[in-house]
Amino acid sequence: MSELWKPSVTVAAIVERNGKFLMVEEETSDGIRFNQPAGHLDPRESLEQAVIRETLEETAHDFIPTALVGFYMARYLSVRSGIDVTYLRFTFCGDAGAVHDQPLDHGILRTLWMSYDELVATRATHRSDIVLLCVDDYLAGKRIPLSMLYSAPSIF
Repeated sequence: MSELWKPSVTVAAIVERNGKFLMVEEETSDGIRFNQPAGHLDPRESLEQAVIRETLEETAHDFIPTALVGFYMARYLSVRSGIDVTYLRFTFCGDAGAVHDQPLDHGILRTLWMSYDELVATRATHRSDIVLLCVDDYLAGKRIPLSMLYSAPSIF
């Protein structure tokens, strides 16, 4: 095998408050889409650090992870750009903390709180099918303790 295949590791945050979920509306290669606060794992950070950072960058909210909801793997093939990527997504649930006065990450148009019914009604404009699946898993009570995660000191 001449080429090494690697999935792209991402993290996402599910934050529920008063029956609504914290979401972002973002510009993607396939147009404007809805997603949970999410993004890529950076070098020298743990999965927990990544989801805390990404949530802050995309929503200006602090995020306190309480559990993992699940691990999801999916292939993304952009209709417009032809990009073909396999994502390995670690989805966390937790609580929103303080809101900061800071600009949102590049490509994020706005943050919003959406009900489950609104999420279902907009599923055609979700970043991927995993967006609603993660919420369904969260609502079904799926939780993996954070103690199941380990980052070796060599990561940092």
